Amino acid sequence: MTITCFIRYELDPFGKAAFEHYARAWGQVIPRCGGDLIGYFGPHEGSATTAYAAYNIESLAAYEAYRARLADDPAGKANYEFARREKFILKEDRVFLTLVSGPHGPRQVFKTDVTVREGIEG
Repeated sequence: MTITCFIRYELDPFGKAAFEHYARAWGQVIPRCGGDLIGYFGPHEGSATTAYAAYNIESLAAYEAYRARLADDPAGKANYEFARREKFILKEDRVFLTLVSGPHGPRQVFKTDVTVREGIEG
């Protein structure tokens, strides 16, 4: 049974660029170490200090092996060190959840009346 790890980050309000760098680095390391990365999500509207990450893993036992591979990965080690040195992550919480709403129906696609011209919605 696949589980999904959701990570909630509390960031330094001036650390958004550093978090984006950190997230891009994990975007390469996590899949290489066996995690099915859904993505990292940084502040956009609302809170300037809340960010999330999510990835799937087969089980908690697989998670433990995955964490060991992350700790041994040179780029993973470098990214952990980057976060420790730059101190842009103030708090990090993990929760493991399972999908209970599936299977889902097909997504309906709707046309909109919005057109974009030269970056301006009209």
